[in-house]
Amino acid sequence: MLDLDNDTRPSVLGHLSQTASLKRGSSFQSGRDDTWRYKTPHRVAFVEKLTKLVLSQLPNFWKLWISYVNGSLFSETAEKSGQIERSKNVRQRQNDFKKMIQEVMHSLVKLTRGALLPLSIRDGEAKQYGGWEVKCELSGQWLAHAIQTVRLTHESLTALDIPNDLLQTIQDLILDLRVRCVMATLQHTAEEIKRLAEKEDWIVDNEGLTSLPCQFEQCIVCSLHSLKGVLECKPGEASVFQQPKTQEEVCQLSINIMQVFIYCLEQLSTKPDADIDTTHLSVDVSSPDLFGSIHEDFSLTSEQRLLIVLSNCCYLERHTFLNIAEHFEKHNFQGIEKITQVSMASLKELDQRLFENYIELKADPIVGSLEPGIYAGYFDWKDCLPPTGVRNYLKEALVNIIAVHAEVFTISKELVPRVLSKVIEAVSEELSRLMQCVSSFSKNGALQARLEICALRDTVAVYLTPESKSSFKQALEALPQLSSGADKKLLEELLNKFKSSMHLQLTCFQAASSTMMKT
Repeated sequence: MLDLDNDTRPSVLGHLSQTASLKRGSSFQSGRDDTWRYKTPHRVAFVEKLTKLVLSQLPNFWKLWISYVNGSLFSETAEKSGQIERSKNVRQRQNDFKKMIQEVMHSLVKLTRGALLPLSIRDGEAKQYGGWEVKCELSGQWLAHAIQTVRLTHESLTALDIPNDLLQTIQDLILDLRVRCVMATLQHTAEEIKRLAEKEDWIVDNEGLTSLPCQFEQCIVCSLHSLKGVLECKPGEASVFQQPKTQEEVCQLSINIMQVFIYCLEQLSTKPDADIDTTHLSVDVSSPDLFGSIHEDFSLTSEQRLLIVLSNCCYLERHTFLNIAEHFEKHNFQGIEKITQVSMASLKELDQRLFENYIELKADPIVGSLEPGIYAGYFDWKDCLPPTGVRNYLKEALVNIIAVHAEVFTISKELVPRVLSKVIEAVSEELSRLMQCVSSFSKNGALQARLEICALRDTVAVYLTPESKSSFKQALEALPQLSSGADKKLLEELLNKFKSSMHLQLTCFQAASSTMMKT
């Protein structure tokens, strides 16, 4: 009969305690070649051997104990009194054995934490269970691999019918590893997204977009996909997002990912021309050549880059950010509404800032040319000849507006109404101001002013907003009313003459826009 009381063989706990002094970094996976051994982080490899050691010793030890408890180890010829005495010993050692198993689990968990989650062990235990030289944090990929290892260990021990309360520390370890894996993966994703700006090729498709929004979304999709197994709850496991603190941290990391990309867009929009390589610039081969004839020495202007980034911003707001919110929801992320709201607010803020920059670049020169043009040649509203047509300053202003239209249309048709309406608001506001500054008009001066105000207003009618309509109205109200039918007829004839003579140039203003104007 086996005498367990006096058994002097090394215990499982003894074997396990020796692992603390194992050479850290050796690979413990059988069947793997030297390449894998070299690539596997030392701490991950240590945990692999540690769990392998536990699973090689503890099951037999547990089965031996069960046999000891139920008496199957006793000889059939043993005296009944001896069996009764043995039973007493068993009862007396129940607590001792349970404590021994707890110590095994404690050592397994602490050593694993020291290797994979060093910040989760107390300072006083760091020397005993830690001591790793940590040059860099483990990646989400390796943490996911370690989680799989610990999960398999837990499953194997559960299959032995070891009471759950003895395995709870392993469950707690798995949850902490899963949380850390999510955090590490999201942090790494933010770093990857920082580098997306370097991949911008400025190749525009027929919707005015580059590949950047798609690359951004794909980066997040791949990141979340890598977390699929980690986020899934195995039997008995709690959700990664169980704790409010974890929810908040994951929410902030998710917001950070979105804002890092927004910052990339801002960087691209303000990058000096010398830093932009556009010698390869082209458009989507399936779309018309939006840039006309592309030569090898073609380079984007700062205004064109602004437009491209603005176009990408519009797409991100309408599609990409909403898609990403769905991906987060699919993976049971919490605080999705907050992630979306904060990200959208940051994106809109950037969009508006870039838009205002572009409008300033384009509208200011046109607005600034009006006053010198109006008074060129010492023109005087109180002393001028009868009007014979729209003067050159207004034609030049319209040509410049057409040039803005062409530049925007080249990049993104959808941006045209938004840009043109703002440019026209600025021009109409300045024209109204100039008219209201005139002390008095002669009959001819009033007719000339009305002709030019109406010519501009009618030409850009499709892009008028309440603000620009109000400016044109105020400009006309500053003029004396037409005194006769002959004046009205002359005004109509001169307007028709202007529209006819500039028909080709004004074609871009004729078709009504079906796109909602964003102001």
